[in-house]
Amino acid sequence: MIYTVTLNPAVDRELTVPTIEFDSVLRASAWRVDYGGKGFNVSRMLRALGSDSVALGFAGGRSGELLRDGLESLGIGTDFVWVAGETRTNVSIVTEAHDHYVKANEPGPTISPAEEIALVRKVRQLAKAGDWWVLAGSLPPGVPASIYMQLIGDIQAAGAWVILDSSGDALRDGCAARPFLAKPNDVEIHKLTGLPVGNMAEIAAAAQAMQRSGVDNVIVSLGKKGALLADAESVWLAASPQIEEKNPIGAGDSMVGGLVWGLSQGLPLPQALRWGIACGAATASMSGTAVGDRELVESLAAQVNVSREPLSAIPQP
Repeated sequence: MIYTVTLNPAVDRELTVPTIEFDSVLRASAWRVDYGGKGFNVSRMLRALGSDSVALGFAGGRSGELLRDGLESLGIGTDFVWVAGETRTNVSIVTEAHDHYVKANEPGPTISPAEEIALVRKVRQLAKAGDWWVLAGSLPPGVPASIYMQLIGDIQAAGAWVILDSSGDALRDGCAARPFLAKPNDVEIHKLTGLPVGNMAEIAAAAQAMQRSGVDNVIVSLGKKGALLADAESVWLAASPQIEEKNPIGAGDSMVGGLVWGLSQGLPLPQALRWGIACGAATASMSGTAVGDRELVESLAAQVNVSREPLSAIPQP
């Protein structure tokens, strides 16, 4: 089974406008509501690939009910910890030409110590050997940065594997628990390590610095440029296929979805990354916040080039 954990989920509301203008009333020509949060986006991608997952996290109020009902309508199982506060709503405004967007995220409800304990206990009860877990996204108010560290320790002690996709202190503390894989982007790994990331050699050096801190496998997502994977022996460069980009929001989460799908199928990391890159590109090519379907992902996966570079071949910055 694959589990996704989204501690600060959201109802994502998107408005489409002719152009984005400041200090003006904008008239929306279209709108849509999606069930947001990084882990939920991973679950949506897994569903598109034909795989089941269970989405966990905190949910509250009418917005939380909307998330639960919406995810289950997509065929995604949920197992939330219900909280006293209201699940947040995030608003995106995108242009009809898909060339500009503005997104505003609410902070989310404040989580009490009792609610946090309930989630930790739920994860501990569900964790079983051989399962895959994706811990993704920001933390709501009230939850300490060490929460991912605790969850990773509990999950991996049960014999399951964890992919961590977060930022800041939550990423730093989570890496201390030695997850199977961490997936920062170039900005996040720069903040974490303090190292420059101006070229591939520098990005590889930053990934290796993360490995020295205890994470065996590091994937640095690079948007349109693809991704860099550092494993125990090599650095792998994965180039993204050419697409007509329409909306990049959620593409990184789809990449994680394709990656964990591949790993759950027994693929080695570089081949799982090929699927991850294809899923990210497929989602970026879709309008709104839709994810790419299996047919599109398969066609793009055939175009993804993953090349191996021995560590000794990567020039030092």
